[in-house]
Amino acid sequence: MFRIIDISLPHENGGTEPYPPTIEFSPHEAGAERLGKLAGVTADAFPHRMALATDRISGSSHSGTHIDAPFHYSPVCEGKPSKTVDEVPLEWCVGPGVVLDMRHKNPGDEITIEDMQQALEKLNYTLKPGDIVLLHTGCDKYWGTDTKTYLAMQSGLGISGLDWLLDQGIKCIGIDAWTLDRPVSAMAKAYHETGDQSVLWATHLYGRHREYLQIEKLGHLEDIPPVGAYISALPVKFKGATAGWCRAVAIVKD
Repeated sequence: MFRIIDISLPHENGGTEPYPPTIEFSPHEAGAERLGKLAGVTADAFPHRMALATDRISGSSHSGTHIDAPFHYSPVCEGKPSKTVDEVPLEWCVGPGVVLDMRHKNPGDEITIEDMQQALEKLNYTLKPGDIVLLHTGCDKYWGTDTKTYLAMQSGLGISGLDWLLDQGIKCIGIDAWTLDRPVSAMAKAYHETGDQSVLWATHLYGRHREYLQIEKLGHLEDIPPVGAYISALPVKFKGATAGWCRAVAIVKD
């Protein structure tokens, strides 16, 4: 027997993010009119003049919990055309989960190699190829407050930390925040102080050099065991797209 634990955030109208989706709800009564026209009958043909309720959803493939494909970072990676989300090997999106607790880091901090190594030492665990690493910053508790706060209250992975994870054979990295990078405010501050372009969306743009996936806007990572759970984060198959919505879950043996 096993339990399935939801580690996704919702796609919702007015979501706590810069570009939330728009969901238009069409009720059962409207469904009778719509399907009646399709079938050449009146709405009276349906019991109680009600048929099928539907929804129309429009918005970014990067809204809510989603998978970033390599094509999001660059048209070319490792000398080959970057994979769009429908081309991503599904094996990269399913595997043993390793939750690294970064809640001690301050908002705006960079998550370093040393931070992750210390977290692994506490778990007495060594990363192996195929693991899905989930960075637990605690930022998801600000979902539902306001967008400015949610964007600011996270730490983020730096290039050296990303490079190290990829060296361990990791292909998929998740985070319970808006971006795998440091907050926008921290990146912008560093750029204005130094003029260094490499500080802007550093981990994303490092995907121009090495191939990997991000799962962004996860939630409830405190509800799953740090090791021992199996993660499934299969993206919706949007052809040619840079990302795909996913219902990320942890599968835990009882």
